[in-house]
Amino acid sequence: MCRAMEEMRNQVLREGLKDVALRMLHSGRYALEEIAEITALPLEEVKLLSETKTA
Repeated sequence: MCRAMEEMRNQVLREGLKDVALRMLHSGRYALEEIAEITALPLEEVKLLSETKTA
């Protein structure tokens, strides 16, 4: 059960980081590389978020 809780916590944290990345993308002040570095998300994931932001 402890492992399941840890996985849920990690998923919640990851979703929070995605929300931060999306806000950074919407602001238009940050390069994709900066967003990836600040949020610790993979650059490819930030690129995907960037594409969905404009769609």
